[in-house]
Amino acid sequence: MGTSSNIEWTESTWNPVRGCSRVSEGCRFCYAERIATRFSGKNMAYEGLAKMTSSGPRWANQIRVVPELLEAPLNWRKPRLIFVNSMSDLFHQDVPEPTIHRIFEVMKQAHWHKFQILTKRSRRLFELTREIYWPPNVWMGVSVENVDNTDRIEHLKQTGAHVKFLSLEPLLGPLPSLDLDQINWVIVGGESGPGARPMAENWVIEIRNQCMDADIPFFFKQWGGPNKKRTGRILQGKTWDALPL
Repeated sequence: MGTSSNIEWTESTWNPVRGCSRVSEGCRFCYAERIATRFSGKNMAYEGLAKMTSSGPRWANQIRVVPELLEAPLNWRKPRLIFVNSMSDLFHQDVPEPTIHRIFEVMKQAHWHKFQILTKRSRRLFELTREIYWPPNVWMGVSVENVDNTDRIEHLKQTGAHVKFLSLEPLLGPLPSLDLDQINWVIVGGESGPGARPMAENWVIEIRNQCMDADIPFFFKQWGGPNKKRTGRILQGKTWDALPL
């Protein structure tokens, strides 16, 4: 059966690939790295993928394909929103290309679901896009934490994805001049957990206003902080839960 998710913008997670490595500043307090560290050695699915070091949780820079999960969504009959690889990055350099194509084939076959993919490895995404068949039920997104990584947006725009979205989380600085042409959805969220860096309200409002001006659905996920339940997800008196049509 599927794994239900507490992530506000999805319903389930599907992890046919596990393991990762840090690639940019947004990875510093990665929730998946903490989870993998906690279960490494206790759960075969995560054994050896991460470890606790003197500097805190760290990925072991290993990727593991889980063959028995590759076709799992075909057995989930009720339509749902599915976040693909919440414990990895599908376009990580060590994920075999045939595995990527197999996952896309499963998503095509499971046409009653909607699949959400996020990557920070946008260059590999761009390099592979012409070899990928892009089903209309696949939403492709890139994570952008600050102005240093807006090139990921340009890579995303050059893919064949029918729905393209941005996850501006953890938002670590202002993004005052987003080029939202061809973008279908924007998520914003603050960093959460131990060591979380603060997010300024004016950064969020500025992005929200850009989305409203461009008529793009805007989803505010959380303020974050060490206790994200306490800070909540209310922005200027309301929740913002828009999804792509």
